[in-house]
Amino acid sequence: MCQNHGVAYIKPGVVEVQSIEYPKLALGDRKCHHGVILQIVSTNICGSDQHMVRGRTTAPAGLVLGHEITGLVIEAGRDVEFIKEGDLVSVPFNIACGRCRNCKAGQTGICLNVNPSRPGAAYGYVDMGGWVGGQAEYVMVPYADFNLLKFPDKDQAMAKIRDLTLLSDIFPTGYHGAVTAGVGPGSIVYVAGAGPVGLACAASCHLLGAAVVIVGDMIPERLEQAKSFGCEVVDLRKEISLADQIAAIIGVPEVDSAVDCVGFEAHGHGADAGTEQPATVLNAAMTITRAGGAIGIPGLYVTGDPGAATEAAKEGNLTIRIGLGWAKSHSFYTGQCPVMKYHRQLMNAILYDKIQIAKAVNVEVISLDKAPKGYQDFDKGAAKKFVIDPHGLIPN
Repeated sequence: MCQNHGVAYIKPGVVEVQSIEYPKLALGDRKCHHGVILQIVSTNICGSDQHMVRGRTTAPAGLVLGHEITGLVIEAGRDVEFIKEGDLVSVPFNIACGRCRNCKAGQTGICLNVNPSRPGAAYGYVDMGGWVGGQAEYVMVPYADFNLLKFPDKDQAMAKIRDLTLLSDIFPTGYHGAVTAGVGPGSIVYVAGAGPVGLACAASCHLLGAAVVIVGDMIPERLEQAKSFGCEVVDLRKEISLADQIAAIIGVPEVDSAVDCVGFEAHGHGADAGTEQPATVLNAAMTITRAGGAIGIPGLYVTGDPGAATEAAKEGNLTIRIGLGWAKSHSFYTGQCPVMKYHRQLMNAILYDKIQIAKAVNVEVISLDKAPKGYQDFDKGAAKKFVIDPHGLIPN
């Protein structure tokens, strides 16, 4: 029997690499004839994982983490027709059956058949169906023909694997935030958050033709990373309002579009920078987005947050200025990114050198045994996207 190891959540602030069960082509007691087993080539640490590791969700101890997966098919079920052993594939973090009304409508982030508790599922994530995560050496992927994106040339893909590993979540999620905020040629955009998703969103805004991309954060190293590929930046620690900082850049205190790449662990601005205020980004976005503009919200908001400061926030109830958004006729777009809506096009943008997304988000490759330190560094605000290479397959 092959061995397998994975990164498991133990308790708030603690993850461990443990021996875990080698995956089977099975769903409980029945065979999973439509699934495949992957040898993982790359798997990434996501900001969403950090919410669990900080103890800000109801994630159970022992949960194997990881929903950003790229791998080699080493075993395919009887009913898998178009994906073959030896294929190098990207795995959307959304698990989708391809059969329900939502999947048929392209809403693969809210598949109705893969999670008994609620619409939508993901690998290695709390309340998302109990699927084993992919921060491991091997993983099972169901509904393979529908879910997997096969790279057309394996050698070409391995040469760009640092970029292509981001297709499982972060790149499509950032792009989705920009698209749903209405970003297009000539747009002026504000991106809240210069973590990996915020940086991916900012790079996506450039890809979509934005004229000015302004990125806000409180960590100088992350702001420098945003500046490295042509973004304007605002330091939210300053005792200057966000609107005034935007006006200093473009001459007016408002933008066409805003994207929330922070989510529910947001902190206040200026004098309140050290205080958690979960509605800060949403309210700021409404303040600085022009009338008739749109706000994309790929940043995560949860229904259960045991670490929240108030009883209301523990249930996901936030004090947002919905009256302001209504008065300005804003459009809001929330929810998980339907990765399959974008990943093939974004793959081509990578393969044909239209974007260097790994450079934009500052990818750093680490071994599986270094994953716990990667989590610690990420939590301290490192301006990096940590990519785990379990088998040493990523070329230097």
